[in-house]
Amino acid sequence: MATSMLKSPTKLLQNQLALSSNASSRISTRSSIVVPVSHKRRSSRLFSVVSMAASSTTPVQTFLEKSPPSQQNLGIPIMVNACTGKMGKAVINAAEAAGVYVVPVSFGCEEEAGQTFQIGEKEFLVQGPSDRETVLASIHDKYPNLIVVDYTVPSAVNANAELYCKVGVPFVMGTTGGDRDLLLKTVQDSGLYAVISPQMGKQVVAFLAAMEIMAEQFPGAFSGYNLQVMESHQASKVDASGTAKAVISCFNKLGVDFDMDEIQLIRDPKEQLEMVGVPEEHLSGHAFHMYHLTSPDNTVTFEFQHNVCGRSIYAEGTVDAVLFLAKKIEEKDNKRLYNMIDVLREGNMR
Repeated sequence: MATSMLKSPTKLLQNQLALSSNASSRISTRSSIVVPVSHKRRSSRLFSVVSMAASSTTPVQTFLEKSPPSQQNLGIPIMVNACTGKMGKAVINAAEAAGVYVVPVSFGCEEEAGQTFQIGEKEFLVQGPSDRETVLASIHDKYPNLIVVDYTVPSAVNANAELYCKVGVPFVMGTTGGDRDLLLKTVQDSGLYAVISPQMGKQVVAFLAAMEIMAEQFPGAFSGYNLQVMESHQASKVDASGTAKAVISCFNKLGVDFDMDEIQLIRDPKEQLEMVGVPEEHLSGHAFHMYHLTSPDNTVTFEFQHNVCGRSIYAEGTVDAVLFLAKKIEEKDNKRLYNMIDVLREGNMR
């Protein structure tokens, strides 16, 4: 069944809060932040944050001075965390192509701490797990309109969001996974501006918007139908697709009984080539989704499929989200927490 469904797709759908204290009170002599090793908050370890005030010039300050914004930049500085990852690199390239200034400092893992990496025409300094609060605060002091873009790992989602909210830096969260309810609560409680979405691709967002409208206006329309969901991503993606989860939530409202743990995850390159039909050159970066509905008597079927090769669609959507968020902050919009459907409705897609 899996083979036929994935090799013969139908084509129905082709597709600030500013901190009340000043900089000196934020950069304390010694404090600590919690960085969980998993999305469960009690699975955590502490990293000491040592004051940078005693040092006249730090490596971070050196890098900030080394690559200042140019006159061609739009005046929107962003910090892309996990800059050495494939999505991080794609976002940096898309942002600079759009005239957005990318700060040459990024948060990364312990193994990368203190190292520099060439991405495009710019060198980036990677900050490890320690001193993140102090470093982020110092960057925010230099660029008060800073926006962080997060494409890290699922286990860091909640701790990173807590850090951004604590320092008062608006952010775009492109990382999936983590405790999503806690993530939303953290942002709502802080009053910080943020865009959080399991999907940054423009056309896929439009599909999700259509699904949500259908679920709201026709609840129970697919009651009794059986649903099968298959999604294929590169082998490095450890969690289930956030997009698939969002679509399934809509089908649940439409009356379909389906649990998230029933999603069939395809991560084996051989299966992706032979069964799914992923082009070989995109095995390391793709997103193929298939949703197959069958009526109770097996006489009616519906299929929804969207396949993406590469990462440009997500990187461009992320830049759209940054521009959207900067506008909302400038307007002092009463709403603070947004998703990509909000961005799409605004008509800000380039």
